[in-house]
Amino acid sequence: MADEAFVTLATNDTYVKGALVLGSSLRKHHTTRKLCVLITPQVSGNMRKVLDKVFDDVRVVDVLDSEDSARLALMERPELGITLTKLHCWTLTEYTKCVFMDADTLVLANIDDLFKREELSAAPDPGWPDCFNSGVFVYKPSIVTYNDLLDLAKQKGSFDGGDQGLLNAFFCSWPTADIHKHLPFVYNLSSVSIYSYVPAFKAFGGNAKVVHFLGKKKPWNYTYDIKTQTVKGEAQDQFHPEFLQLWWHIYTSRILPLLTECGVVKDVAVGLKAEAVTEAVSQISIVAAAAPPPPPQISSEERRERWEQGQVDYMGADSYENIKKKLDSYLQ
Repeated sequence: MADEAFVTLATNDTYVKGALVLGSSLRKHHTTRKLCVLITPQVSGNMRKVLDKVFDDVRVVDVLDSEDSARLALMERPELGITLTKLHCWTLTEYTKCVFMDADTLVLANIDDLFKREELSAAPDPGWPDCFNSGVFVYKPSIVTYNDLLDLAKQKGSFDGGDQGLLNAFFCSWPTADIHKHLPFVYNLSSVSIYSYVPAFKAFGGNAKVVHFLGKKKPWNYTYDIKTQTVKGEAQDQFHPEFLQLWWHIYTSRILPLLTECGVVKDVAVGLKAEAVTEAVSQISIVAAAAPPPPPQISSEERRERWEQGQVDYMGADSYENIKKKLDSYLQ
């Protein structure tokens, strides 16, 4: 539908990587809606060319910043002040309804059904469930709403210094007024909740439609080895490995070729080992990949225990292809 859109925001070239993976994951799962990305002037010209290949609408907007250092210091996240730039999404009045998604989210299934929801529909935040998480929400563009949000920001600010505090103050009836505006948690599965409530993830995680990589360290901050299909570093400390692997598979298979085509990255060969792939603007060294030997068979119980202890067999049973098959079987 031409009058409805998924919307995201990238305030610099680094977050463009996340926006590109998000857009590609929406395309992969056959969305029928438009894809729109809001970018600030800090995004480079070459990265804008890549965005044009994934998104239908690339819109440059001014930076809005709370500059609320005191509140942001409470969360030790000074960079979040710029997230108020997200408010520009209400100015997209050519669309009748939109779904906003942070650039650090990843779509695991078709979620076009979200457009049946009303403003403001969102999932509860795992840190304070009486607040919604502003990483995924359904809304209706409106200049009136945009101006009202700006007025609230000027008069009272945001209780957390970022967009989430402001939006929860504005849409303050969300916790109690209409349960239909509470999205199921599977539409915004926060990565930090996976390890804080493992039993629930085991019971319901297979139904996840959107995963949200919350926290300071994002998927693009890791280094990925295409040869072994592994993420370097202790990724399991923050994210469930299968979701991080899936993010990187989309990045290397769908985004790197576009970065190469637009001259952002040089000498990339799909299927070969690329060191320091996270640095999209730097030279990537390539060596031939060798097929790993087949792993020994272990019981499902022993495999589960190893996962819970962070001992993941990325080279064998827990390789990307096997993880993808498992995710596909859950989502069918």
